[in-house]
Amino acid sequence: MLVLLGLIVLLVAVIVGAAGVLGNTGSEHALTDGFAVFGYHVTDSTGTLFLYGIVVGALAVLGLGLLLAGARRTSRRGRAARSELKQSRRETAAVSRDRDDLIAQRETARADFGSRRAADRCAQRRLSTQPR
Repeated sequence: MLVLLGLIVLLVAVIVGAAGVLGNTGSEHALTDGFAVFGYHVTDSTGTLFLYGIVVGALAVLGLGLLLAGARRTSRRGRAARSELKQSRRETAAVSRDRDDLIAQRETARADFGSRRAADRCAQRRLSTQPR
């Protein structure tokens, strides 16, 4: 819908611009005082001046569009980078929890093994000290 509306507005602008340029040509619409822009002297009709205005306006809109597209792209890349950073932090936290759990399991297993080994030694001593 917005694309169609944009095309209609663009078409109307082109028609109005063409009518403005073509309606203001000829000797009856000559500029009374010539002026210079960047060293280029404009001495044609008001229609030509209007055409130059259209071209400058179109270039300004193009530049603004490029600027906004670049800003949008930078914003999208920043959003994606922040999302990836959050995901990476979640994964790091999960891996850290898993590592801590494994360390705790290892320590528990060592303690159980050590206590079983000590119990076995005590049992062996009791057996060896008992009279036969």
